[in-house]
Amino acid sequence: MDRHWYGTGTLPGVTTQEPTAPAEGPAGPAVSLARARLLDRLDQGEFPPGAQLPGERRLARETGVSRSSLRNALALLKSEGRLDSSAQRGWFVRQATGSGVVSEPPGVLRSFTDIAHARGLRATGTVLDQRVRRAGFDEAAKLRIAPAAEVVQLVRVRALDGLPVCVETSILPRARVPGLAEADMADRSLFTALEEMSGTRVVRSHYAAQACPATERQAQLLEIGPGEPVLVCEEITVDQNNAPVLLGQSVYRGDAYRFESVLYRGRR
Repeated sequence: MDRHWYGTGTLPGVTTQEPTAPAEGPAGPAVSLARARLLDRLDQGEFPPGAQLPGERRLARETGVSRSSLRNALALLKSEGRLDSSAQRGWFVRQATGSGVVSEPPGVLRSFTDIAHARGLRATGTVLDQRVRRAGFDEAAKLRIAPAAEVVQLVRVRALDGLPVCVETSILPRARVPGLAEADMADRSLFTALEEMSGTRVVRSHYAAQACPATERQAQLLEIGPGEPVLVCEEITVDQNNAPVLLGQSVYRGDAYRFESVLYRGRR
């Protein structure tokens, strides 16, 4: 997802004067004016999804407000889900997730890749960590392996059509899939790799999800702001022999994940 920085400097010999209006709170009239003018430009498609906004100095000049008022307006649009920010890149238009939302159907266990394909999207991944290490006591107990037995740890950022939506950590007993540590897993479905490499067929997952604020590292990887909501999903995945084969943690962008279920009311 290419983004371009437009810069905020001035041409040689040209001077500019920024608005000198006093700073005001996030609900002041200048903030409301800046928000309305920026929102109109967004709605008209002047800045398409994923586009980098011009620098704050230029935007303040174009909207006729001070930079402090402009920043408050930008923050409002961010809270409304229209913009994102990065300390390194400035402000940009949030990618519309729309049909790209990861949606778990009730009672069906599918891989990230399967969900993407079902929606006509391209699932990709970036491997952050792929190594063999010793299992901790809690991991060994959940996987029913000996303490300090070797496991493969795989950490990936998963994306839909280039938009990062999930940071995925998977821990598997090395004895079950000895070739996994060396396999190319950037864009490959882990469930498919398990079946192809070891005949292990995933059939069930014990799943729990909790809303949390994004850490700085998670926010950087998912291209959201620190503290924005993410959904942290923990799972223990079981194979056809009722043996645990995978411990997983998936951290999803809050605007890119929906869990669906069917609930029944019991008899009184």
